[in-house]
Amino acid sequence: MLAPILKTIEVPCSQQQAFDVFVKEMESWWPLGKFTQSAMLGRPAKGIRVDPRHGGEIVEIGEDGTEVRWGTIAVYEPYDFVSMHFHVPHPSETEVSRSLIEVRFVVLDAQRTRVDLTQSNWEAFGKMAAMMYGGYAKAWDTIFEQSYKSVLGG
Repeated sequence: MLAPILKTIEVPCSQQQAFDVFVKEMESWWPLGKFTQSAMLGRPAKGIRVDPRHGGEIVEIGEDGTEVRWGTIAVYEPYDFVSMHFHVPHPSETEVSRSLIEVRFVVLDAQRTRVDLTQSNWEAFGKMAAMMYGGYAKAWDTIFEQSYKSVLGG
């Protein structure tokens, strides 16, 4: 059994802004030209659509308008917590499994928030779990610790 991936950053903004940017403005910080199914096919994605509610979908919009579902929001508690069943599938995947991502937004003061991201449920990927774990562990360094943080001024 693989341990969860844990990432923690501090951002110089309010809890509400950190939450809203993470959930409602995902395409502003997600590297569309690198960590998308479209990028795996050699072209950047056009965007990401997130339906910010319990049961809402996270969908990649390809350059040609093709939509790929990345996941579903499992828990939506503005501005404290969001969790989602999540995976950016490789174009060759026929059965898409999902990890669990949980993100907690902790107020440090009026203009500082700690954001804790945990990704688990690696057993859903079966024989591919160790490979998926390694890929996501490295990708979150760029996606979360660099891109997301920099959009918030960190």
